[in-house]
Amino acid sequence: MKAIFKLIRLNNLLIVAFTQVLVAGALVRIDLLNENNWLPLGVLIISTILIAAGGYIINDYYDIKIDYVNRPDRVTIGTIITRREAMAMHFVVTLIGLLLALLLSWKTGLIALFCAYFLWYYSRYLKKKPLVGNIIVALLTALSLMQVAVYYQKSYMITGIYAVFAFALSLIRELIKDMEDVDGDRMHGGRTVPILWGIPKTKKLLLGFIVLFITLMMTWMSVADNQRLNVYFMLLSLPLMLVVAYLFRADTKKHYHRLSLFCKLLMLGGVLSMLMIA
Repeated sequence: MKAIFKLIRLNNLLIVAFTQVLVAGALVRIDLLNENNWLPLGVLIISTILIAAGGYIINDYYDIKIDYVNRPDRVTIGTIITRREAMAMHFVVTLIGLLLALLLSWKTGLIALFCAYFLWYYSRYLKKKPLVGNIIVALLTALSLMQVAVYYQKSYMITGIYAVFAFALSLIRELIKDMEDVDGDRMHGGRTVPILWGIPKTKKLLLGFIVLFITLMMTWMSVADNQRLNVYFMLLSLPLMLVVAYLFRADTKKHYHRLSLFCKLLMLGGVLSMLMIA
């Protein structure tokens, strides 16, 4: 069980579940104390985390050789869990996740199918491609938030703003992870942005994304009629500046790992800020 929890990134799945609860309660504003709301929300959350778990499994299935170089302590497929068992687990959890989403509505089912397909397609073909794979992962992260608004058919604007934040931070983190994993990716034929463009140009690209993101936030601050959201925008800008400052000093795998972890904490902070909006 410990190996399975490690394979499906249980901690990450719990964060996904917590995020969807907050989206439902703080942004979509459904009554979480109403028993009639818990069943569909619970089904939606279980569907999302099952499909995400399937994505983690298939990602590790195709990344065994790379992970032996980049993260040898995380390898479970081929050591504790066989490749056949991993593929069977991926198929079962993804299928159940799809059926649960379809049970709720055809719209949530369609989003779930899109996510499941591109999680597989990313792991099989896109992960070694420059930028497009990073964008797909960031888009799937954003869709996990929008799934709640789509099901309840309300609060598209505010949920969409948070989805854009999730997309931007996820894209930034994915590029940082590519710099962290450059050795293993290069050894096994990867064509990520750091490999094709080099680390210095990748840092400049990241700087461009961060500046664009901050500019977008400042624009929303000028038009959004929500003081609490504006406070969040300002608070988020400060740690992003720290990311930029540390990014251009980073030059080791350990440095990039710390940056990746910091971006993950920023995403968690963004999730918790939903409590300010409520």
